[in-house]
Amino acid sequence: MTRCVIVIPARMGATRFPGKPLVDLLGKPMVQWVVEAAHASGIAERVVVAAPDQEIIDRVQGFEGEAILTRHDHVTGTDRIAEVAELIESEVYVNVQGDEPLIQPSSIAACAEPLLNDSSIEMGSVFSLCPEDEYDNPAVVKVVTDNAGFAMYFSRHPIPFERNPRVAPVKKHVGLYAYSRDALLRFSKWPMGVTETAESLEQLRFLENGVRIFMAEAEGTALAVDTPDQANEVRKLLSSRVP
Repeated sequence: MTRCVIVIPARMGATRFPGKPLVDLLGKPMVQWVVEAAHASGIAERVVVAAPDQEIIDRVQGFEGEAILTRHDHVTGTDRIAEVAELIESEVYVNVQGDEPLIQPSSIAACAEPLLNDSSIEMGSVFSLCPEDEYDNPAVVKVVTDNAGFAMYFSRHPIPFERNPRVAPVKKHVGLYAYSRDALLRFSKWPMGVTETAESLEQLRFLENGVRIFMAEAEGTALAVDTPDQANEVRKLLSSRVP
């Protein structure tokens, strides 16, 4: 059994941007940037792209990456990773989204390290401080944590509600997840819950079923890619990084 596997779920059929995992970013498909960041984190023995499309599998294998063809009918990316967990046995699985070409390797490591260092932690994720101009943006997910660093709730609303003046900054959730194998396989058997349905946030299914999520602070990402316009913005940001 390996200690840690990074799984990158990707699919060609995104509603707002079909084919986005393979969109060209400075001569590389977007998914390759994610794979390279995952390897640079240094925390996993394997980095695997999980996709239902043979086109993605072929492209990943073309740059000598590892890829697994998964079913087409998964409702969430977590379900896709659970399928990989049935095939690859590991202590910890890290979910790195395939549309995050700007993800920081240090953030990936920060997500996984609590589980690798403490086997009693079943799930982990990360947060950064939320800029004030994003407080009311429902596309930006916020999280509140308890005194031990575990998530109490995630929401698209700015939480906690500002009935009194804020005494602490709002925490912005960064969409990275680490799971124990047992927690991941249990997820795939649970029905969608009330809060997950309301917020459209699959991590709430874990909280509803009693899985605590440890939140580590890490660097956020400048921009994920959901539209062609965002891909153009990412090209500019990547250009400033490449010598």
